[in-house]
Amino acid sequence: MKQQYINGTWCNAQNQNTWDLTNPANEEIIAKIPYGNDLDFLHAMEFAVPAFKTWSKTTPYFRGDILKKTADFIRKNVKDFATDTILETGKPRNEAEGEWQVAANLFEWYAEEGKRSYGRVVPTNRTDKRSHIIYQPIGVVGVITAWNFPAYNPARAVAAALAAGCTVILKGSEFTPLSGFRIAQALHESGIPKGVFQVINGESDKIGNAMLQHPELRKISFTGSTRVGKILMDGASLHNTKLSLELGGNAPVIIENDINVKEIANQAVIAKLRNCGQVCVAPQRFYIHEDIFSEFIAEAKTTMEKLTLGDNSGTDLHLGPLINQKQQEHTLNLIEIAQKQGGNLLLGGKKLDKGYFVSPALIQAKQEQEFIKEEVFGPIMIVIPFENKEQVLDWANDTIYGLASYVFTESLKKANFYAENLEFGMVGINEWAAHGTEVPFVGIKSSGMGHESGSEGMKEYMEMKLISYGGM
Repeated sequence: MKQQYINGTWCNAQNQNTWDLTNPANEEIIAKIPYGNDLDFLHAMEFAVPAFKTWSKTTPYFRGDILKKTADFIRKNVKDFATDTILETGKPRNEAEGEWQVAANLFEWYAEEGKRSYGRVVPTNRTDKRSHIIYQPIGVVGVITAWNFPAYNPARAVAAALAAGCTVILKGSEFTPLSGFRIAQALHESGIPKGVFQVINGESDKIGNAMLQHPELRKISFTGSTRVGKILMDGASLHNTKLSLELGGNAPVIIENDINVKEIANQAVIAKLRNCGQVCVAPQRFYIHEDIFSEFIAEAKTTMEKLTLGDNSGTDLHLGPLINQKQQEHTLNLIEIAQKQGGNLLLGGKKLDKGYFVSPALIQAKQEQEFIKEEVFGPIMIVIPFENKEQVLDWANDTIYGLASYVFTESLKKANFYAENLEFGMVGINEWAAHGTEVPFVGIKSSGMGHESGSEGMKEYMEMKLISYGGM
């Protein structure tokens, strides 16, 4: 599937323009993809608005049946779907297939959660008054997602919005459109009515502005940079468009001296380099207790030296490339800045001749070096020694971001201290994945607003209504 999906039909862009989709592992062109603009969004809105009037009146059981079939279709075709994701992202097959399995889980979970969008009866202070609260779908929703997880990011917003009774227009990244088209295929084959779900591809700024300017688009769900998130916040004032924003991160990892150093160092490298470090919740600043710092570095280097870089289109699993040349240059530039500021490059940081690869870099840093405040979004592991929990807590919280944070300790007392005082929406204690299908994905400070996943994620696509009867 290599076309847009509008009103139940696969189609080219309104302007007939195309985009050369490139494989980041070998820089070869995969396919020519429709590359439209605001005209495609407006065309999709012609069908999304009337479709909402009927879709919103269906029962959550009817909607849930379609979403469950979508989950089943994804699972049945996970290898083919993952192949497209591998081609456009370069990530390893196990990561691509795992991402699609999670996407299927999201569709199944929201198929059931839609049936639990309960309201409540509120006792009042008058004998002749009755009040209750209900939740209703917000309207047409625009979903704009990033390239790093082109199946998971759309799935968590799309599944929740459809379960809530909204119609959806998805605009994924032009660097990873195939995965979005596959989601459309799964919904189409599962019987989604025309106009309820549509996928467009094209110029991000024009489509984003058109979403903000359209009075009948009630909400935008955005996954991407903090810079673009702020632009959307400014533009949303025009029609009071509701927003869910999942933005940048700079996740600290606090590793105390009471853990198994070899085990945690190996885990840390794997967690850091998932999707080549292109993860908003990726561990970034590794604060290692000074007692175990040297041992941790030695073990981390050993693990990193065993990794191979390469094209994941075969059966072997390699550390994949960055998504494009711009991201590769950003990573190399950050390594150069780190060294100029006094960071010690212990390993890696080299560019390969072909593909957008950068060998994983291990950099020893100090808290006062400015580069550690940047969101890395690449294969750079920053390690900093610390003395005590009060010092490292201050260092960890010294960021504009507030998405994920991680703590590793065998002390319940220390774990509780960090959990209650870290200024982040998610805190993982002795684990690298605090988030999940059934729990909310939470960002605070400059890392976003609103929630995805969990029951909270579906409520983001619903309006609360108070109904009161007097004279009873």
